[in-house]
Amino acid sequence: MADSFLFNVSESVLGKFGSLALQEFSLAWGLESDLEKIKDNLKVIKAVLLDAEQQGSQNPRIEVWLENLKEVLYDAEDVVDEFECEVLRRQVVKSGNTTRKVRRFFSRSNPLTFRFRMGHKLKQIRERVDEIAALKSKFEEMTHSFIDASNVIGREQARDDIIETLLQSVDGENVSIIPIVGIGGIGKTTLAKLVYNDQRIATHFELKLWVCVSDVFELDKVIIKILDSASTGQRYADMGIDQLQRTLREALNGKKYLLILDDVWSEDPRKWGELKTLIMGGADGSKIVVTTRSQRVAEIMGTVSALNLSLLSHQDCLSLFFKCAFEGQQEKQNPNLKRIGEEIVRKCKGVPLAVITLGSLLYSVTDEREWEFIRDNEIWKLEQKEDDILPALRLSYEHLPSYLKRCFAYCSIFPKDYVMDDIELVYLWMANGLVQSSNENQELEDIGLRYFKELCSRCFFQDFSEYAGNVKCKMHDLIHDLALSVTQNECSMVRTSTQQIPKSVRHISFPYPELLPNDLPESLQNLDRVRTICCESERKEGISSEAFIKTCFSRFQYLRFLNLSHSRFEVLPTSIGNLKHLKYLNLWRCHTIQRLPNSICKLQSLQVLLLYGCWSLEELPKDIKYMINLRWLWISMKQNYLPTGGIGCLKSLRFLFISWCDNLEYLFEDMQGLKKLRRLIISDCRRLISLPQSIKCLTALETLCIKGCENLDLIMEEGEENQYPTQFSLQKLELESLPKLVEFPQWLIRGSTNSLKVMKVERCKNLRKLPECLQNMASLQEVQIRDCPQLNNDPIRKAGEN
Repeated sequence: MADSFLFNVSESVLGKFGSLALQEFSLAWGLESDLEKIKDNLKVIKAVLLDAEQQGSQNPRIEVWLENLKEVLYDAEDVVDEFECEVLRRQVVKSGNTTRKVRRFFSRSNPLTFRFRMGHKLKQIRERVDEIAALKSKFEEMTHSFIDASNVIGREQARDDIIETLLQSVDGENVSIIPIVGIGGIGKTTLAKLVYNDQRIATHFELKLWVCVSDVFELDKVIIKILDSASTGQRYADMGIDQLQRTLREALNGKKYLLILDDVWSEDPRKWGELKTLIMGGADGSKIVVTTRSQRVAEIMGTVSALNLSLLSHQDCLSLFFKCAFEGQQEKQNPNLKRIGEEIVRKCKGVPLAVITLGSLLYSVTDEREWEFIRDNEIWKLEQKEDDILPALRLSYEHLPSYLKRCFAYCSIFPKDYVMDDIELVYLWMANGLVQSSNENQELEDIGLRYFKELCSRCFFQDFSEYAGNVKCKMHDLIHDLALSVTQNECSMVRTSTQQIPKSVRHISFPYPELLPNDLPESLQNLDRVRTICCESERKEGISSEAFIKTCFSRFQYLRFLNLSHSRFEVLPTSIGNLKHLKYLNLWRCHTIQRLPNSICKLQSLQVLLLYGCWSLEELPKDIKYMINLRWLWISMKQNYLPTGGIGCLKSLRFLFISWCDNLEYLFEDMQGLKKLRRLIISDCRRLISLPQSIKCLTALETLCIKGCENLDLIMEEGEENQYPTQFSLQKLELESLPKLVEFPQWLIRGSTNSLKVMKVERCKNLRKLPECLQNMASLQEVQIRDCPQLNNDPIRKAGEN
């Protein structure tokens, strides 16, 4: 990544060199002098880094010095992490309940060999740091679809023009198509949302549909998105193309609909023709609005003249800017800020996203020097082509704290329009060592969530929604382009097997993994320090070559993050057990995988294992209890019970999601071992009969969501209520689609009367009564009761409604 956050990297590496594990190894092996020399030189280098980073863009010699420093810092981090891996391995081997067979299972090379190899690596790092430090003296000599209409400014006329067109009938055509065209960030999607949510539209159309198309216009994928927008809950992913087409025609037939096709890129008229044939069956007056950056797309798809969205007027930009910066008021009290603000807005050149980003950056800032810094920053002088990253967005990145720069930059490994969620991002950052804590009592997850919220507040994410406690969002295309621009030397999106990749690249994304060859492309052969491989397909298709996966496992021994979602293989290679640095493994929706090798349990560094959508998975590996560092586990599988001595032994677990386990009848009984579990999600386990008594011992549990478990009875058997006294203090409780829920179980509320903040109960058809203590909960902030018909006469519910 760009050297703009190198200062933060050096701090992180210095912190790792001070780790207790490394201190103990170096003392025992006589390497303490090497260790101290490395630390002393890093401190000296760090002292000049901030000045170096400011001058690097103007001085090629400094830029090379910074690039070399970055390489040695990352290699040093790899060495320290190897010591940490060894500590975790020994921790398992020395545990009192391991057998000789288990100790052999976890054994690696001869201890003397490990000592010699690691001592040699540490000396190499010292020599390289010495060289970098020696050059330092020379350097010192160098000179979603909802929108709040009140937050939109300057688009009223455009909104009214489009609505007028939508309400008109066009002779000879039952379905009209209106394109909205403009450069990225100008507000095409915002305008479409404004129209979509207008009351005049709501009363005119029988059916409203919103679909984000993005740059992959595949017929079946677009049909599924339209059907998802038109219905609630039905699954279309497993339908064939003929069935999808019939279902779409039936959904639209004879209905007067409005369809928004947002962010269309494909300029292939054949693809549009295929879809157009299927959606022309709506009633007269149906309309389609298309947003695109391409005039060619507008010509292909439009049946009326396109609306070319203009740049926002200077006055509207000023209003928008000051609304973001001071809620439209305080700038009047300081004429200097108003004057500087006007100069900043001129640099935005009428692009609303740039205005919003800078206005949010200066929210409630009254220091004139901060405003002048943004106005006078030299980045404005960089030459910009029409389609390049806007200087305003680049500047918003430069103004981030160094720790946030790294976190933001890593988001570039996902494709455009990828729906991220907060926990996923936090663990991605943790896997790459970007979340640091100076207080051992502070959870890394909480620090990472604070990073996420800070990036949200600076408008780096948008289109927020929530599911089961997870906040989901996207990045605007321009923001994604910005992330790509600052990671170009370290991250690479590999689209073809012949693409040239710099040797400095450590993070690789394959947007089309289904096209990967059996053998590793020649351009990847020398990248032995790769830390990230992300196969998050833009087409929701994964790797089909097991040979390619095996090659990755053998070649990339320093992997921290591995995303193989949607891949098609039946068995994961046993060689995955060699990836001792791996912290994040995503097997999301690998529908065909049947077995995980037991060698996966050697991954003591692994923090995240995502098995959601692995419908064919027979069972979890038998030695899962040895994955002692696991913090987030999400499972879907065919197993009918979860045995004791497995998941219940994962003492580091913070998040446990159990979804679509169709055969699962019982959970593990030793749940009391999960002392740090914060979020438990149990969804769509249709045969689940009961929960274990030990669930009441989850003392750290904050969120409990139970959904779609039609055979689950939450009432504990009589006589067992006090076997495990309820100890958790829930903050959020969600119950949905539980037909056997008749009375609210006391154990679920007991102990949470002073902590519960949010309670949601939906589609529990037979629930007759809410807990009596609900009215007296002082901490309760939100109660949602939906589609629970038996509660109509419940006095507690009526009291809440009053």
